[in-house]
Amino acid sequence: MAFLQTGFPGLVVFEPIVFGDERGYFFESYNQQSFENEGLYYNWVQDNQSSSTYGVIRGLHFQKGEHAQAKLVRCLSGKILDVVVDLRKDSPTFKKVYAVELNAEKKNALLVPRGFAHGFSVLSETAEVLYKCDNFYNKQSEGGLLYNDPSLKIDWKIEAGKEIVSGKDLINSTMSELQEDSFF
Repeated sequence: MAFLQTGFPGLVVFEPIVFGDERGYFFESYNQQSFENEGLYYNWVQDNQSSSTYGVIRGLHFQKGEHAQAKLVRCLSGKILDVVVDLRKDSPTFKKVYAVELNAEKKNALLVPRGFAHGFSVLSETAEVLYKCDNFYNKQSEGGLLYNDPSLKIDWKIEAGKEIVSGKDLINSTMSELQEDSFF
């Protein structure tokens, strides 16, 4: 298993070893001992799964305060652009964006620690995404960052005019509008 550092403290791309033969393939999508050997200690308590079509942009979402969540995100089918924004005030990468393509072929995953806004766009015809969370969802603690905030300059890799964004995500705050309690 390879754990690739991103330059963002705690944000790690995980690339499993895939064993393939005429029957198909096998790999460990998560192994607690391997993660702990890398100093990554998480207690996953909730799995979320979504299915989306090309052009869908979900996010950027986060949970505030004691309900903050770390996530381990993987694309089960298709391919996505996974995007995070560091909202940790004391981080050297505060307010910076990181993006990585996750796809079913590579079977890679992104470990997103607490303190990040997270979202993804669907680059293939369809995609299924699964992510583990280390804390339970709490509606009162949810927050959102506007996916097309001009200060972030995120290229979602979706053809202009083909973006599909929920009404809820269209009214998220820009970085300059975020309240102080939205930062970690």
